Amino acid sequence: MSDLVKVYGSKVFNDTVMRQRLPKESYNEVRRVMRDYSHLTVDIANSVAACMKEWATEQGVTHFTHWFQPMTGLTAEKHESFISPVGPTGSSVIAEFSGKELVRGEPDASSFPSGGIRATFEARGYTVWDITSPAFIKGNVLCIPTAFCSYSGEALDQKTPLLRSMQAISREAQRILKLLGTENPPGVRTTVGAEQEYFLVDSKVLDQRPDLLFTGRTLVGARPPRGQEMEDHYFGVLKPRVAEFMTDLNEELWKLGVLAKTQHNEVAPAQHELAPIFTTTNIAADHNQLIMETLKTVAKRHGLEALLHEKPFAGVNGSGKHNNWALSTDDGENLLDPGNTPAKNARFLLFLSAVIKSVDEHQDLLRMSVATAGNDHRLGANEAPPAIVSIFLGEELDAVLQAIKKGEEYIGPGKLPMTIGVDSLPHFAKDTTDRNRTSPFAFTGNKFEFRMPGSSLSISGPNTILNTIVADALSQFADKLEKSSDVNAAISEIVKDTITKHERIIFNGNNYASEWVDEAAKRGLLNLTSAVDAIPLMEKSENIKLFERLGVFSESEVKSRVELSLENYYKTIHFEALTVVDMAHRDVDPAVIAYESEVAKLAKTLKELGIDNTNELGLLKNLLKLGGASAKALATLEGELVAADKQSDALSIAKHYRERVFPAMQSLRSVVDELETVVAAKYWPYPSYGQILYGVR
Repeated sequence: MSDLVKVYGSKVFNDTVMRQRLPKESYNEVRRVMRDYSHLTVDIANSVAACMKEWATEQGVTHFTHWFQPMTGLTAEKHESFISPVGPTGSSVIAEFSGKELVRGEPDASSFPSGGIRATFEARGYTVWDITSPAFIKGNVLCIPTAFCSYSGEALDQKTPLLRSMQAISREAQRILKLLGTENPPGVRTTVGAEQEYFLVDSKVLDQRPDLLFTGRTLVGARPPRGQEMEDHYFGVLKPRVAEFMTDLNEELWKLGVLAKTQHNEVAPAQHELAPIFTTTNIAADHNQLIMETLKTVAKRHGLEALLHEKPFAGVNGSGKHNNWALSTDDGENLLDPGNTPAKNARFLLFLSAVIKSVDEHQDLLRMSVATAGNDHRLGANEAPPAIVSIFLGEELDAVLQAIKKGEEYIGPGKLPMTIGVDSLPHFAKDTTDRNRTSPFAFTGNKFEFRMPGSSLSISGPNTILNTIVADALSQFADKLEKSSDVNAAISEIVKDTITKHERIIFNGNNYASEWVDEAAKRGLLNLTSAVDAIPLMEKSENIKLFERLGVFSESEVKSRVELSLENYYKTIHFEALTVVDMAHRDVDPAVIAYESEVAKLAKTLKELGIDNTNELGLLKNLLKLGGASAKALATLEGELVAADKQSDALSIAKHYRERVFPAMQSLRSVVDELETVVAAKYWPYPSYGQILYGVR
């Protein structure tokens, strides 16, 4: 344990390091700036930069970078060395790092996606230090988390809107706390713990699958005789190779200050999950990017590949990213903690009401925030929430709200003893409500678990939306309370009005059941089954006004993100289609023809020998039939790709890929997968699902 404690955060310029190394005045000023969202003076920035450089170079660091998150969904970095020339000829150097270099950088912004915010020739962009997220070391590089904006100040990244939304929800929550009697309310932070699901496959097998290499998912592949039907992989014993990988993964993440806590096998074969402890949302977003990157780099050391696609394999569970979201004050109070008597906890009920109201009114934005081509494969399948947004509260909270709605007193069941029927097992009080793992947005005791984000998605987007819509509801509540002469009476009215108007969003049943789809339609809830349906809703006029009102996005920033999201959608399907076309032409067709030739020769030989060749002729006819169907499906897909070039704008292109190209890909896959079950294994060009998921044929 002592080694673990020593390792944890050893590569992070965290609060402990700052307290030890910074002059007291500088340290106190940094803490104040972090608390108040204000600015550092030049002198303090220089002081921090000097200490940061000294700390980093002691660990062998030679370069620094402004580490940022452009709208690619990935991270970006440009390395600069600490060395500066000395003397007129530069014959010697010294290590320098100024406050200016710490606070601001200037990467070329022209090659990053902007969604039309700027022209290609407008190259200037700025990275600006996010002082609330600690710097860290990767290899020999000091990484400084930053925001990324254009010359005119528009956000070109995922972090800037997230920070704006955090500022907005803190401001509105402080208004509420002040109205509830807190004279100088502390800052309020949203916190997140993002559980990460992923698959591990052998690198040697992956190298033989062009689809996995280029797209992260299998575009063809017949299901193996055994999938996850026995439900024996979930929480099963880790294979030694996987356990060794996880040991190394944890150590690397702990060095970076990532609070990796839980690890286990997930439901599908070769699928696993890592869960970190919650932290402030912008830091959690940084950490999740580091988790995804570290998963891949550590896996390669072990001859493995970490797959983060939402649906790498057809017929088995896909991977999500469960976003556990809470709201806490800077002095440690969780505003979503119901306490022992939630019915009497006015503050909790008010903040709960804000969440209920915001989720119901902005289902479109929450669905849009997780809309990707990859996630379309997962949402609505039997391992993930449907594309319908709803809230699970549990029996007790639901009963509390119903009592408030009816104007009745709530009398709870209290703590009930858990009866198992084995005397030697310890006695304990069971929770007042069960969990619902099928809900897309579930209350889990003192936080909400948003289960719709896909495994490859940056959590910045969904949390920006979540913070914004809840901030807006809190703002509306604060407006009403500020005008009221009786705050307590006004709170009761707000809670009652909220549950009356928005109870349709609450569903405590089985979200996987087909009956829920019908019930949701009766309630008037949205069922946006495709990303193409969801993405354009972000730029509805009322949504643009919402973002502008809270200072999270400008109209141009909204429109740019819609444009980029649609482009990402159709480009993803485009290169998937090109990949499967190439696989069909270069690998599948030759394999089928070669096997047809062998069967035909055998059938001919048997006939010449006077031996019954009925089976061989039947097999040959089936191969020819399937080969013809494959050729026809391939021609259709190629035709749809040509037709896609004739579409005029991002939305029409995306719709064409959704409605025409993707179904054509599925038709081709259906035939190819059937061919895989007919063609002899020695002829088939790719490792099978069995080889990939189980290491066997």
